[in-house]
Amino acid sequence: MSSPTVVTFATGSTSGEGVVTHVERTPEGVVVVVDETPFHPVDHTWPDQPGDAGTLTVDGSSVAVAEAVMAAVSDDGTFAVGADIPVKRGAEGWTWLVGHRLTGDAPAALVPGVAARLDVDADRRAGLSRGHTACHLASLALDLAVADLWRKDPGADALGTPDFEGRANQTSRIHADGAVDEYRLGKSLRRAGFDTETFASTLADREQRINAQLEAWVESAAASRVETEGPTIVDRRRWHCELPEGEAVILCGGTHAHSLDEFVAIRVALDLSDPQLLVMTTTATPAA
Repeated sequence: MSSPTVVTFATGSTSGEGVVTHVERTPEGVVVVVDETPFHPVDHTWPDQPGDAGTLTVDGSSVAVAEAVMAAVSDDGTFAVGADIPVKRGAEGWTWLVGHRLTGDAPAALVPGVAARLDVDADRRAGLSRGHTACHLASLALDLAVADLWRKDPGADALGTPDFEGRANQTSRIHADGAVDEYRLGKSLRRAGFDTETFASTLADREQRINAQLEAWVESAAASRVETEGPTIVDRRRWHCELPEGEAVILCGGTHAHSLDEFVAIRVALDLSDPQLLVMTTTATPAA
């Protein structure tokens, strides 16, 4: 396993073939590494988008893949999966891989060197891709809706708007056709120049602004795509969306819709039950 896993999910691929390079039995199940895969893995450092599920087939025997995960192997042969990886992504002395965690035991034919067919659950992938695109759009719309509340420059987002998302977001969880994002509205944000009191008193208006912006973007049917700097799991990938205000480009390792015409609507709900924590729930309605 001297080379990082080659991945094809950035182009939207949901099937492919590869050669098994490693089979590891872990307490959470058997993890299989293949030299090339269409499966998108959950990121162990920022697990916003779940890993793909599907099937892996060798010698006519198929086994279910519960979830694709990040894996890594050190130069001395130490193999680690997910949160057990002891170094940061891209660290020297480690090779970065995509692991396929099986739901059951590996077929007898599943051994290093054997050819494998990999098939992603395409419907699940499509739902997660729409959820991820909707999540980014909602964040950009949120930044626009609160741009007037900054007294200092917090830096700019992908559209040149004051970057509330980058300053305040603490967790993001994507699911099929939606996402839940949490933003910390504590002292550090106020010191950075954000007017949390006015935000709280105008919450309903801010939500309305976000949803109006999202409606306009969906109506634009803007093109959406992922561009990558290379073919492996460690190469940087960026989401591009050609919005009417300009092209938004965000560093992102996930999968995305190909166009905003895949949506009938995207809407958010803002919850500030805890004055220190904004929860934004994004819901996408897919086109038929």
